[in-house]
Amino acid sequence: MTDLQDQPGPWAIRLGELDERMGVQVLEQSAERVVITAPVEGNRQSFGLLHGGAMVALAEAAGSWAAVIHGSTIGKVAVGLEINASHHQSRRSGLVTAVATAIHLGGSTTTHEVVLTHEDGTRLCTARITNFLKTGEIPG
Repeated sequence: MTDLQDQPGPWAIRLGELDERMGVQVLEQSAERVVITAPVEGNRQSFGLLHGGAMVALAEAAGSWAAVIHGSTIGKVAVGLEINASHHQSRRSGLVTAVATAIHLGGSTTTHEVVLTHEDGTRLCTARITNFLKTGEIPG
């Protein structure tokens, strides 16, 4: 376990097993904004389209990481309360970018909007995630 009080600065993103399997790359990280990418290839459902669950997993990762970064600056850890997603379109190939933008950074909750776009500029999914901030330690 990592004691948040012992860290020299905000928590830095570390990929988990699912993130690695999905091919996630972190481009930007702060409490206000997290930007990640992942390939469509390897994250498709049986009809050859980007899996809706993969889009939600990317949104969850980006929004939760932003919440953990914020929580780490006030001695708290984030745990998910709620996520919702609207799927607008899908793609069969290419690169997807997820951008989590802070809506609310409080002392007990955070809310982020996450927009997933394809490299061609098309919006694929819009999600909103709310995390609860509690006193505790970040595992690992």
